[in-house]
Amino acid sequence: MSGLGRTGVAGAAVLAVAALVAVVAPLLIPAEALDVTRVSDAAWQPPGPGHWLGTDHTGRSVALLVAQGTGTSLFVGLTAAVLSVGIGTLVGVLSGHFGGLPAGVLLRVTDFFLVLPSLVLAIALSTVLPRGLGTIILAIGLTSWPSTARMVRAQTLTTEARPFVERARALGGGHTHVITRHVLPSVVPLVLVNATLAVASSIVAESTLAFLGLGDPTRISWGAMLHQAQLHGAVPREAWWFLLPPGVAIVVVVLAFTLVGRALEAVVTPKR
Repeated sequence: MSGLGRTGVAGAAVLAVAALVAVVAPLLIPAEALDVTRVSDAAWQPPGPGHWLGTDHTGRSVALLVAQGTGTSLFVGLTAAVLSVGIGTLVGVLSGHFGGLPAGVLLRVTDFFLVLPSLVLAIALSTVLPRGLGTIILAIGLTSWPSTARMVRAQTLTTEARPFVERARALGGGHTHVITRHVLPSVVPLVLVNATLAVASSIVAESTLAFLGLGDPTRISWGAMLHQAQLHGAVPREAWWFLLPPGVAIVVVVLAFTLVGRALEAVVTPKR
């Protein structure tokens, strides 16, 4: 197994553990342990036998908060990536296949979103739309699709220039036949690789928006934990245990998605 393959397996193992935590945590963590009105432990306790990662400003266990936030962060990252990749794939295939005026319009729209900083646009959308998890997903998905569209369009043009596509057209194959039977099979592997990397970007975007106070106030996520830590003075109190665990969780999961994506990329587009 190559070095890239080993890192890909390691990344997949980390993601499997994160997915297990996301599924199991809501089932095992009692509701009163995360309810600020029912917590009886002291605030700002450092890590110890009773609380492995200490407590936050309300007395809740930081370890339980990190475990509970895993599901939210992964859910937003996955759904936002699916939305982003779906829009990008649709725009890329249509602009590459049809050409002419439709392609010109789609490319101008893509260029418009490429010029605007995606994070700034996501912040603007999150500010205008009602606060909630759906808004975060929509804001990330609607601002991060142009790179996928460019990649898919390039692959579509390459595929349609091949002789077997020309033969299919000469035999009477219409747009639907060419797209579904020839273009999509060549595009899907690249889209899957891009989707894996898009999840990592979406998790970072969600954490950034939540850290800025634009996340869902009713949900626990890693970015929301960092926001609360900053808001309630974890740095002046030197409460590193409230800042470090969610930050490390973001870095580890994003790195794992990146390693898996790079490993898949090496499989899909091997060097000759």
